[in-house]
Amino acid sequence: MGKVRRTTELGLIVLGCLIVTGAYTLASLGRNASIPANLGPFLGIILALMIGAHLATRWLAPEADGLLLPLAALLNGLGFVFIVRLAGERRVPSDLPGLQSTWTALGIAAYVGTLLLVRKTRMLDQYRYSFAVLGIGLLMVPLIPGIGRQINGARIWASIGPINFQPGEFAKIVLAIFFASYLVEKRELLRIATARIGPIHVPELRHLGPLLLAWGASIIVMVLEKDLGSSLLFFALFAVMVWVATDRVAYLISALIMFMGGAYAAWTQFSHVQARVDIWLDPWADPSNKGFQVLQSMFAFATGGLTGTGLGLGDPERIPEVETDFIFAAIGEELGLFGATAVLLCYLLMVGSGLRVAMRAESPFDKLLAVGLTALLGIQTFIIIGGVTRLVPLTGITLPFVSYGGSSLLANYVLLALLMRISDETAARERLRAEEGAGVRKVVA
Repeated sequence: MGKVRRTTELGLIVLGCLIVTGAYTLASLGRNASIPANLGPFLGIILALMIGAHLATRWLAPEADGLLLPLAALLNGLGFVFIVRLAGERRVPSDLPGLQSTWTALGIAAYVGTLLLVRKTRMLDQYRYSFAVLGIGLLMVPLIPGIGRQINGARIWASIGPINFQPGEFAKIVLAIFFASYLVEKRELLRIATARIGPIHVPELRHLGPLLLAWGASIIVMVLEKDLGSSLLFFALFAVMVWVATDRVAYLISALIMFMGGAYAAWTQFSHVQARVDIWLDPWADPSNKGFQVLQSMFAFATGGLTGTGLGLGDPERIPEVETDFIFAAIGEELGLFGATAVLLCYLLMVGSGLRVAMRAESPFDKLLAVGLTALLGIQTFIIIGGVTRLVPLTGITLPFVSYGGSSLLANYVLLALLMRISDETAARERLRAEEGAGVRKVVA
């Protein structure tokens, strides 16, 4: 079974690389009416990187899911094509393609390194509170004077010497590990309502401490770091994991009420939250300033129509921060509704594959961790695409594997490796049981 999955994975990776190379060629034809001179080296490099990741998987996680890595490779490659296309117009820094290719190589190295280091997921369960401290610490790093940096209104960056990164991208994975470990131990206590708040039966308040801590941390991120997207992502992660662990919808509803209450309070007290909501409700109130980015995104989607203007033939570079926050708008303009839907389907397939890994996992810790990692991927995708399409207020988080950003690529490849490790362990256990069962039947016969 493992050989079949790896063979399928290799075929899908090669197909994805050919699609990306075709997109790269079309983008150059649309912009310069010529085939790029570096087409061969481009194809060779992306094939080398992705086949390298495949070979590492074949060696380190031979029975893991065969769909996750090809989907990540396709999304990563498509994002790179758009970054190259935007840099060619000189509207974004010309060094971004080189930096993105470097971060992609480092991301794949992080993927391989994670598979090497985490040979058994149960080793993560042993460092529960260390992960909790590390996760909260990473969230607070941007608030440290001299290290934290405020860029585009949000204080989510940290600088140590020449290195700039977003600690929150790594905090989300670390906290997912802690939540999974904590909830495995406390899930029975959280299921039992032994205390009362008025007419409502609830678990003992001391068992609700992590829920309140997660809520407090998300409010701090929203208020002090001015990052509504990360705040929503972290709290939604914990709410989903508590719901799955306890099978009680009351926790999901309670978490929603708590976050809405905190968000409303922040909206009434803090101008930057009010500005985000005002832009969401009516970007036409200030079309040349605060609403400009959202309106240009709307024009891009309208211009793209069903089939798009064609790669290299649109004008998405008019959108500020198009290579990061609004890269989905560029995809919508040049690939149209069909292309944007194809990208969404890739994410849906990744989320579906992640949930399949969670359903098949036998260890409660593995099951919850797979749910958490998959929820991170799905919720982050929903938040950023929802913000670009005005379904929810705009946030500053990246589109996984597609947007420009080193921290995001590194963190998402680590996330992918952890899902692959869980999948591999589950499949290996199933194979061993099947072999033992076959041996027993043979002896009996």
